Amino acid sequence: MRRVLAVVGLCAALAQGQAWGETPTDPLAWLGRIASASQRLNYVGTFIYQSGKHVETSRIAHRVDASGEYERLEVLDGSPREVIRNSGEVRCVLPDQKTVIIDQPGGRRAFPARVPASFSNLGESYRIRKADIHRIAGLEAQAIILEPKDDLRYGHALWAELQSGLLLKSRMIDERGEIIEQFMFSDVRIGGNVSQELLKPRYVSTDEWRVVNARGSDVPKADTGWALRTPLPGYTLLSVVKRPLGRERGEAVQMVFSDGLASISLFIEPHGNDGVSAALGAQSSGSINIYKRVVGNHLITVLGEVPLRAVQRLGDGMEFVGQ
Repeated sequence: MRRVLAVVGLCAALAQGQAWGETPTDPLAWLGRIASASQRLNYVGTFIYQSGKHVETSRIAHRVDASGEYERLEVLDGSPREVIRNSGEVRCVLPDQKTVIIDQPGGRRAFPARVPASFSNLGESYRIRKADIHRIAGLEAQAIILEPKDDLRYGHALWAELQSGLLLKSRMIDERGEIIEQFMFSDVRIGGNVSQELLKPRYVSTDEWRVVNARGSDVPKADTGWALRTPLPGYTLLSVVKRPLGRERGEAVQMVFSDGLASISLFIEPHGNDGVSAALGAQSSGSINIYKRVVGNHLITVLGEVPLRAVQRLGDGMEFVGQ
């Protein structure tokens, strides 16, 4: 189930965009275009993800029409994976495991939807500036640089297509200036019709498949029974959701904290004698840092694409205050 929670935590609103063809001079206005373009435009493309020695190619098709938003993402390398998204739900399909994970839309989304709509406070945590224009996937792209003001978040570089604002390339950069991860379109078509055939699932589940309902229920932020002793600078609590853990295991509480670009998920679940103690402490998985600790009868798991010190401070600062 912890694998499912990790997928949910990582698998996460439209902003008012400028008209097609306008090119703003303000870097914050560019961020608005980027946030809007990935969700209001039709596009089809192939992009490459790289983190360390790991390289992965994916194909994405995205369509918006009068009935809503539709997206299909397929990983083309290694174990097959497919994410089908519409306005009502998100389905993560794992054919090798004959598993489908169903969740509600929202949360962190896949490239190119890397900039959320709530970016207006980014200037508090990042120095934001325009850089040069580059050519990516045959298209001209404006570079936007976000440099962190402290050591609780990574730097980012974004390249947006000049005419539409669609994100063509993104990099996450550590304090040494080294690339942690990169997404980049190798080919992309922006606008025009996206046929239903491109959005159809490749894999069809049968009775043999396991269906995991990861949909959660919203919880008022003040009603969790948990609180941070000291706020994590720049990060605010966006949402609290209760998620099912399965039969006889109760529920996990997921809290999502964000600075407007980086996000951290914190899970609180019942702790039993299931050998989890061996995995306590800090660890990493690619670009994701993970931290676990036990508080009373609960296991706290914190994960995010942020420096390890950020997930540790968040995990160590969480305390039970009672219902």
